[in-house]
Amino acid sequence: MERENQFIGQSTAFLDAVERASRAAPMQRPVLIVGERGTGKELIAERLHRLSSRWGEPLVTLNCAALPETLIEAELFGHEAGAFTGATRTRAGRFEEADKGTLFLDELGTLSMAAQERLLRAVEYGEVTRIGSSRPIRVNVRIVGATNEDLPAKAARGEFRADLLDRLSFEVITLPPLRVREGDVAVLADYFGRRMAAELGWETWPGFAPHVAGALADHPWRGNVRELRNVVERAIYRWDDWETPVGHVQFDPFDSPWKPVAMPRKPDDERAAAPIVQPTPRHDLEAVDDLRGAVEAHERAILEHTLGKHRWNQRQTAKALGLTYDQLRHCIKKHGLGEPEAA
Repeated sequence: MERENQFIGQSTAFLDAVERASRAAPMQRPVLIVGERGTGKELIAERLHRLSSRWGEPLVTLNCAALPETLIEAELFGHEAGAFTGATRTRAGRFEEADKGTLFLDELGTLSMAAQERLLRAVEYGEVTRIGSSRPIRVNVRIVGATNEDLPAKAARGEFRADLLDRLSFEVITLPPLRVREGDVAVLADYFGRRMAAELGWETWPGFAPHVAGALADHPWRGNVRELRNVVERAIYRWDDWETPVGHVQFDPFDSPWKPVAMPRKPDDERAAAPIVQPTPRHDLEAVDDLRGAVEAHERAILEHTLGKHRWNQRQTAKALGLTYDQLRHCIKKHGLGEPEAA
């Protein structure tokens, strides 16, 4: 698993998780990494391997959700020739490939109960048996698992083996989502922005316009760092102007007035479902205690967004907002807006 292994962040929650990984790395024990998608579970797994005594041995990765149930056991434990249809030759499994090193099992919670039972034996006895063979093979593998599911809850429901969970959870590192990592959005956005600007050959890094920086800070980031990286890099390459701060960002790349709309099902289709209606963003109306101020702030935000989208071309902005050029100029003057200067 070759990935960029920079850890960018300054929040206490993030640094605590990284520190816990560093302390657990030298231990020859299994580790579980828990976190939402995009929080960096793969990077923590790599850190656990690189800071251990196994750093010179293989780090083998298997995404348990990427394979059908019928193949997952063959991938993990290998198979003999003729063990099943399509098995034309003997193949070593991921456990054998990771011998003396680390096996990273991503999306661990998706393993079938049969695979969990075989995994339990491998963890407990250090032995694996290829499918179609009766001869166990000794392996020395450290297991690092990752999941975005609540495994204790799954074990309580009988959907995950409790005895396997006990053996894998010597240490559990829970990664904080980006929305609780105070101050890290700005740090990460600047890092990804500078790197993208360098990739595009920009002569300088102008940074973000204030309203864009504010929008980045306020976004909920359901996809965490991975989503932030995509949003920032997309904004940079679309802006493509190193002389002025980036003035527009699009969080949803699918947002378009021309995006296709799903056709409704036929009325006689019993499985017909009600069309999914995307909710319109709403302001916290209960928090408004100054109507005039709230309206002014909303108007300013619309102006900043649309001006940035049209690179401060005021005639295009006026047309987009349904204003005359003079009306737009009046609004800009009223709100004290000025074209962002280069950094």
